[in-house]
Amino acid sequence: MKKKNPSDSTITLVVASLVAIGVIMVFSSSFAYALVNMNDGYFFLKRVSMWAVIGSISMYICAKIPYRQWSKFANLILLISIGLLITVLTPIGTEINGASRWIVIGGISIMPSEIAKFAVIIFIPISIHRKKETIRTFSKGVMPYLLIIAVFFILIYEQPDLSTAFVVAVVIMSMLFVGGMRMLHFVTLAGIGLTSIGAMVTYLLMSGDGHIARRITSFLDPWADPLGSGFQAIQSLLALGAGGLFGRGLGRSVQKQFYLPEPQNDFIFAIIGEELGFIGCVTILLLFVLLIWRGIRIAINAPDLVGCLMATGIVTMITVQVIINVAVATSSMPVTGMALPFISFGGNSLVIFMALIGILLNISKYLTSEGG
Repeated sequence: MKKKNPSDSTITLVVASLVAIGVIMVFSSSFAYALVNMNDGYFFLKRVSMWAVIGSISMYICAKIPYRQWSKFANLILLISIGLLITVLTPIGTEINGASRWIVIGGISIMPSEIAKFAVIIFIPISIHRKKETIRTFSKGVMPYLLIIAVFFILIYEQPDLSTAFVVAVVIMSMLFVGGMRMLHFVTLAGIGLTSIGAMVTYLLMSGDGHIARRITSFLDPWADPLGSGFQAIQSLLALGAGGLFGRGLGRSVQKQFYLPEPQNDFIFAIIGEELGFIGCVTILLLFVLLIWRGIRIAINAPDLVGCLMATGIVTMITVQVIINVAVATSSMPVTGMALPFISFGGNSLVIFMALIGILLNISKYLTSEGG
């Protein structure tokens, strides 16, 4: 398979822009928090800058590795990922804020759920390619992947991290759909999944635990419990509303001053809205739209099924995480922890996403003439 094109420079430019914005906004949103809690206002800036450099190296390396070569390590990566997900639920895992999602080794935190995202995007496309003759059957084609979804979903949900478990499941299903599973199977499974989620939510709402019910429904009326379940949503909306069209100005957010908890993480989009305004938010969303469009183009024009499915998985993961993060920040869905790709603080997330972009760039080198 010969290279026909240089890698997609638009994707490189967009990702570099998003990472640069992320570094700036993490510093801006975290300075006061870091100064009080870490005694160093530059704590998060130093960390995110380090991870941005490591992420850039991982993107460069993955862009150089022919994407078909990952088939040699696909099974091993999957097994390591599952092993880490099991390990994090043991006493070896580190619990923070009631969630056991990290394994700390030598001062470095490893987040197995982020590695799981990388693992499924490597393993599933190669596996589907190997058994593409049976993918349209249920017992031999679809069922094995449903078992993989179940394993990852249960292990990640137990941390607990429902939003990441949901993202991993959606990514796998998207690759199965593009990989050739029958529409009947897809629609049936999607219906079962949505029904199960609806039943789970209904059960929680009727469980008699008012706290759980308020947490689920708080996005509908966060002011019903302004100091409890609706607190984060209200502070996020206040930040977005205060930004107006052009924002208060970089570094001038009020909500980051201990109103919005850990603003450098899941609610960084709200701080962007407050400091950079509607224009800043739209600019970032347009950058994501451009990145997603270029990723779809690569998936459509990939030279083989493996490249198409890897690109599909990467694009789906970015799309779903952006939608969830922005929906939470705008109180369009219940509050859940989901990083904004390339922008929210989080070393594991940044390195994994940039490595996946490296794979996407490598696939772009082999596009058919229609995509060139």
